[in-house]
Amino acid sequence: MSAETGVVVEGVEKSFGDVHALRGVNFVAAQGEVLGILGPNGAGKTTTVNILSTLIPPDKGRAVVAGHDVVADPAAVRRAIMLTGQFAALDDMLTGFENLVMFGRLMGLRKRAARARADELLAEFDLTRAAGRRVGTYSGGMRRRIDIACGLVVRPDVVFLDEPTTGLDPRSRQGVWDLVSGFRKHGITTLLTTQYLEEADALCDRIIVIDHGVVIAEGTADELKARTGGSYCEVVPVRLEELPAIVTALGTLLPEDNKAALTPDSDRIAIPAPDGAKTLAEVLRRLDAAGLELVDIALRRPSLDDVFLQLTGHLAESPNAEEEVA
Repeated sequence: MSAETGVVVEGVEKSFGDVHALRGVNFVAAQGEVLGILGPNGAGKTTTVNILSTLIPPDKGRAVVAGHDVVADPAAVRRAIMLTGQFAALDDMLTGFENLVMFGRLMGLRKRAARARADELLAEFDLTRAAGRRVGTYSGGMRRRIDIACGLVVRPDVVFLDEPTTGLDPRSRQGVWDLVSGFRKHGITTLLTTQYLEEADALCDRIIVIDHGVVIAEGTADELKARTGGSYCEVVPVRLEELPAIVTALGTLLPEDNKAALTPDSDRIAIPAPDGAKTLAEVLRRLDAAGLELVDIALRRPSLDDVFLQLTGHLAESPNAEEEVA
């Protein structure tokens, strides 16, 4: 395995009784890369993370994390990783400082070194003023920050973040996003599972989409968006009864598939815009010549929601929904 590769997954399979959670998953995450793992609930995202973090063994295939095989050398894998789930794994009766010192001692640091590292992390995570408070009194965002800080007492090679911003307010979520960007700067490989598609768009260097236990798509956010057909022009008429007239005025600019997608409930028309702003200008010229008034006209790019819908057949679930398969 290359020294520049953080995670390698080859043909990994896992079943729970009659439920086939993973059916031959393959992917690679480079050192310092943030790899997003998307998929509907029950797709196998958490199962993948559990295997890579040695919580459960694979039935078949091979997985290597930071140069260590998860089956042959699980202890070395555990020394090289940090795992943060949806809920912070902290002792609520201890203070933030005491939690960090405890984790440092568990990781083999001497008492003085553990205390010094705790002070460093409290400052880095903007928690110094809360260092002496019991964690049970922390807000959701503070708990998430101290949870991640505990995993960084000894700097890991690979970080697994399993839906780390679930339930956080926007400010706290932004704080976690900033931390992930910091991992990249330090060369730490990060695997991020999330139901927030804008989160994957903002943070991830590459994204894999898992559905029914297999990887069905892989690439950068822009590459995945391009699979939906690129940019499109969206027009909203003042009078909905003029939609047929708009279709006629657009002529060959509107493909038959787009015409067929219109229903009696439609309130707008999407037109492929291969030439970007030039297409938008031509749409506006034709509609203006036909005397058709618009509430709105805009050039839009497909979102990861559009990609998710096209790849899996439905929109992403609520981030608070539970995954069907562990």
